[in-house]
Amino acid sequence: MSDLRSQKKEEPAGARSPAPLDCCGGLDNVDYSKVARWEHRTRRLSRLFGSPHLGCYCLGFVIILLNVYRSHSMTVAMKSQARWDVMDRSEVFYTGGALMGLGTLLVVSSFLALGFTGTFLGDYFGILMEEKVTGFPFNVIENPMYWGSTANYLGLALVGASPVGLVLTAIVAVVYKVALRFEGPFTEQIYQERSQRRKHE
Repeated sequence: MSDLRSQKKEEPAGARSPAPLDCCGGLDNVDYSKVARWEHRTRRLSRLFGSPHLGCYCLGFVIILLNVYRSHSMTVAMKSQARWDVMDRSEVFYTGGALMGLGTLLVVSSFLALGFTGTFLGDYFGILMEEKVTGFPFNVIENPMYWGSTANYLGLALVGASPVGLVLTAIVAVVYKVALRFEGPFTEQIYQERSQRRKHE
């Protein structure tokens, strides 16, 4: 998923140089952004599926499935471990519920603002927006999709009084933070290259 991109449909051509990235969400060992960078460099998925949009939809569907699997695995891990008495209190429970509500709001509103291709690495397929999305929730917090997802996991850990959930949430947050350090500049580069091409047209 990507909060950093603001996309509408336009298809720039040309190859790009890849940049290293350790991880970018979803399953910890699945690097969606590396796949997207490979697509940005080679356009292989676009050619395989017949269009950039169909390629993006297919990659997005895979990302959704893997994120569902990650969420299920984290839930199973939390339930299989003992509850922490310090966290097993009503105020902690309700705080967790509020965080899950906030996280869901951020994730859903981000998706509605960006659309499917904007959420799922569409700019790596050459599907760009004319201008940056600045409305809610992007006018409240940067990268609301990532931090909304983190809030959901933290809320789930608090509701379940799960110390394991806190550790897993911290891992997710670090993964997102690392991803943003690489994804942000690369996305900006894509749009800068688009601007430079337009100046020469």
